[in-house]
Amino acid sequence: MIVDLPASTISRVQKTLVTIREEGGVVALGRVLTLIISTSHGEEEEAIEAANDASREHPMRVIVVSTAPGGDAEEPRLDAQIRVGGDAGASEVILLRAYGDTASDEEGLVTGLLLPDAPVVVWWPGRAPEIVAESPLGRIAQRRITDAASQPNPRQSIVDLAETYQPGDTDFAWTRLTLWRTQLAAVLDQPPYEPVTEVRVDGAPDSPSTLLLAAWLRLQLQVPVVNELTRGNGSSGIHGVRLVRASGAIVLERAVVDVATLTQPDQPTHDLSLPRRSLRDCLAEELRRLDPDDLFGDVVKQGVRQLAEPVESN
Repeated sequence: MIVDLPASTISRVQKTLVTIREEGGVVALGRVLTLIISTSHGEEEEAIEAANDASREHPMRVIVVSTAPGGDAEEPRLDAQIRVGGDAGASEVILLRAYGDTASDEEGLVTGLLLPDAPVVVWWPGRAPEIVAESPLGRIAQRRITDAASQPNPRQSIVDLAETYQPGDTDFAWTRLTLWRTQLAAVLDQPPYEPVTEVRVDGAPDSPSTLLLAAWLRLQLQVPVVNELTRGNGSSGIHGVRLVRASGAIVLERAVVDVATLTQPDQPTHDLSLPRRSLRDCLAEELRRLDPDDLFGDVVKQGVRQLAEPVESN
């Protein structure tokens, strides 16, 4: 069910929610968090679809704050829409399209709509504030999700995050690495248990995930890591990883979409499923934990910096 509330107020939205709940039997019981999505006019639906899919694993209230990019000279106005039932997955979706001066107070727009005593997560699917933890919405959230791939300079945004990181910050560039990190950890957990002496990570020039994977390997292995930017097969993202040990090189390479080839000394070559992760997958994973991701913080604050430093010899 979709209820449109043009030229509305937050008070009217609240009253309409209560009416829908009383008349239609839609309740907020079981909602585990409030997800706030901060986006721009015309870019709401993809984010809402991902949230609806993720809500089947994490029932929640979704508040979408949609504003005009770069400001808006229109008269102050708030057009609201409430989606429940089949139009909202396992969530309640409240879409707030703000115009003019109404868009300048994002925190004021959402405060009265937050679920009581429930964690708050904010997601910026597009352009994010320079310091997310100090932004109006970031200040009220336990977790703050950005996407470096959506920024004007994706790799530089990771470098900038190293300077502004606060516990609770995370980025989908890190979430997209989960399958890569799992595969690499599984390989190194098998004999022969030889130390890695050198690492090379290849990826597209616009791939922030390539930078984070190189930083993670540098931090965990404390060996030289070459982060090579290549056009490769023309695809974006990570192209491959090469780990050098005394017995030979381990190579995990994704030359075709969703399939990676694992090559190891004295072992047959294996094809592994390594799909590119969807927005829904990334969002659902990040919502599984509401405490700070300490490993991500270490990789951003220390690993990225260590990539540019020589490795200390023992």
